[in-house]
Amino acid sequence: MSKIISEVTLRTKGILPVQKLKLLNEAGIVSGVEGFPIEENQYQPNSIDLRLGETAYRVRSSFLPENETVQKKIDKLFQYQFSIEDGAVLEPNCVYIIPLLEQLKLPASHYSMQKNLFNGSGGDEIRLISEENLSAKANPKSTTGRLDIFTRVITDYSHRFEEIEHGFRGRLYLEVVPKSFPIKVRTGQRLNQLRIRHGHTVLSDQDILRTHGSDPLLFDESGQPLPMDKLNVNNGLFMSVNLKGDENDLLGYKAKKHRDLIDLDNINHYEVSDFWEPILTANNEHLILEPEAFYIFASSERCRIPKHLAAEMIAYDTGSGELRTHYAGFFDSGFGGEVADKGARAVLEVRSHDVPFLIEHGQTFCSMKFEPNTEIPDFVYGNEIKSNYQGQGLKLGKHFKQP
Repeated sequence: MSKIISEVTLRTKGILPVQKLKLLNEAGIVSGVEGFPIEENQYQPNSIDLRLGETAYRVRSSFLPENETVQKKIDKLFQYQFSIEDGAVLEPNCVYIIPLLEQLKLPASHYSMQKNLFNGSGGDEIRLISEENLSAKANPKSTTGRLDIFTRVITDYSHRFEEIEHGFRGRLYLEVVPKSFPIKVRTGQRLNQLRIRHGHTVLSDQDILRTHGSDPLLFDESGQPLPMDKLNVNNGLFMSVNLKGDENDLLGYKAKKHRDLIDLDNINHYEVSDFWEPILTANNEHLILEPEAFYIFASSERCRIPKHLAAEMIAYDTGSGELRTHYAGFFDSGFGGEVADKGARAVLEVRSHDVPFLIEHGQTFCSMKFEPNTEIPDFVYGNEIKSNYQGQGLKLGKHFKQP
């Protein structure tokens, strides 16, 4: 760290933008482990990319630590370990735990700005002046989901994946399960991202409607803002699947089985046809998904995330457990551009479990939950920071040759 600060002040609730994340790094609240400081290009508008560490552990099953450390759980389920410093292959449907190069020291308590009285038992090196405590939430990066790599962040003594409560101090671990393809990983690669919250404030349905009225969030297929009465809002903003196809009559892709490995260092490298079967349009605008096959589709609507907001895409709960949509669910501020850019389609990663499952054009597939930023990020998602999926339609991950 270039300097050490001893006090962090947060005046508004929401997701911390890049400039505040850098402040937390300076305070030692977010940091790399010894020998691996946080790098400048890890910062995204509302999140920090998490890097794979030096060792992978093959374990018998997934787990949650509950009342013990991650390492103790690894010891119980341990099969073997190997270095990934020079690259190593992870096989499909095997569970690996990889310690990450990041660690957190979230304050256990805070000082109230109004009363300036200490709330909690004390003992923190950093003085956090805020209305509420800091917590953190992780998500797979977009590319991770598009490669059908199932990942979840785990921390010591946690009873939930991806969520990190205030007061947590320690290293982060990543559960990695490749599903469709073998993958070659290496120390320093980034499969997940972490965002930090001051409180947890989610926009209400009325707030979503009010925002859309002045700063459109969803657009139809022609790029026009959706009329207010066409928005499907119910504890979030719902989106649907496109089965009419794009200009090439392409509906989506289905992952081929028993393919060669994908080296995550190779960008714009692999032939699409070697790994994916294209799904072309038909006249009936419906499709039956094969059980346990992996598909890539696009949303019917085009979406954008205004600069003052960030969003998480949540899989739609069918109530049956038969359909899983969207592994990678976080959208940084600026995704989809300005209103004049008419948004971008959301890419949907889909798997049907147990039984064949019918989907139809316009069927509800996911919802967007919006959270405010504590302040406007110094930069937003887009070409300025070489974002991979700005303005996208139906698009595979960056490792495949783009048409």
